[in-house]
Amino acid sequence: MAHFGVVAPAFYSHFGALGALAGELVARGHRVTFLHRPDARAYVRDARVGFHAVGASTHPTGSLAADLRRAANPGGPFGLRCVILDMAASTDMLCRELPRAIDTLGIDAIIADQMEAAGGLVAEGLGLPFVSVACALPVNREPGIPLAVMPFEYAEDERARHMYEGSTRVYDWMMGPHRRSIAANARLLGLSARDGLHECLSPLAQVSQTVAGFDFPRRALPAHFHHVGPLRPTGLQAGAAKGQFMPEVAAGRPFVFASLGTMQGGRLGLFKRIARACRALDAQLLVAHCDGLDARQERELAQAGATWVCGFADQQAALERADAVVSHAGSNTIMDAIAARTPILALPIAFDQPGTAARVTHAGIGLKASARFAGSGQIAGLLRRLLSEERFATRLDALAGGVAQAGGTLRAADIIEAALQPRRHLESVANLG
Repeated sequence: MAHFGVVAPAFYSHFGALGALAGELVARGHRVTFLHRPDARAYVRDARVGFHAVGASTHPTGSLAADLRRAANPGGPFGLRCVILDMAASTDMLCRELPRAIDTLGIDAIIADQMEAAGGLVAEGLGLPFVSVACALPVNREPGIPLAVMPFEYAEDERARHMYEGSTRVYDWMMGPHRRSIAANARLLGLSARDGLHECLSPLAQVSQTVAGFDFPRRALPAHFHHVGPLRPTGLQAGAAKGQFMPEVAAGRPFVFASLGTMQGGRLGLFKRIARACRALDAQLLVAHCDGLDARQERELAQAGATWVCGFADQQAALERADAVVSHAGSNTIMDAIAARTPILALPIAFDQPGTAARVTHAGIGLKASARFAGSGQIAGLLRRLLSEERFATRLDALAGGVAQAGGTLRAADIIEAALQPRRHLESVANLG
């Protein structure tokens, strides 16, 4: 059996998806250890999965909260640059600290989140096999496809191509500090030149939480790229994940579930607009703010029109019962909504959420609006369409079937075992495609 090291950004949602995968690998007899700054230990909830802290001198206990606040609400250009500098500092720290930790722990192979370049860089530098996992939209680039962080709709005309290419150049310029970190660490690790996340991906296997029908039409993904759908707990893990809040929903009135994820759950003003919209529709509303609001703010939301307000809801149960979901377009919520056949109102805020929202409308499974500018009247109008137009259910049925067949956590674990186990022949990975 192998000892897998997991390297991912210190975000709750990424650790959650990779934690489900880690739990399945542990159930198969492997050992799995997450490696990151000390504060990230709180994200590892499965007692069977290990955690090894690195970088305490530059990323000490208590420092993650400030980084997360900047990432959740960077504000203007200066704030955005600070977020990019935080990313570069994290990659620098991990590239500096991981080699010693990997040697000390006796790690055999790396599971590397696509959004943290250090996993792939260090694994390649040490000669270790590694698999790349896209917990968010894949960072794989190809001509004619806008970057995952861009809000553009898909089109194939010349104007769209110029827009995609121009936005890519702007993005690469803005990401300069992180690109320079990747390039410098590649040199230090004795690797060929590279300066982007898309150049730090596994040559053995790449796994994505998406399904092909959700993304824009891809024509240049590598043969070892696998759409497996949502990475969610399996077996005993699945039972342990239950037990969060789920209300008794009254029949005869629409039920809407609203969540803005773990990083954006403190946006009281946006939640109030959603609540007022649901009140106008006489819809029952469950708000899950992921502990982003205090008790006074919860009462304000109830006064604005929310039927129930909680920290964490049983998301799967809520989505299976909901007639519509209002989401920040985070990948985990969107994929769970597809699996549950729940129409989506996407209100993207940051990161790849604008790109995910564009794919929601492209796939015909929901609508989108501006999280900043959409008023309660516009939100109510969009929800009314989601609740009344049958076309969303038709498209969701087709995509949900793809998710059900994609294999999820079990197939991802199969792919990883085939790619990373010692003396496994690489053709076995291709057979899993």
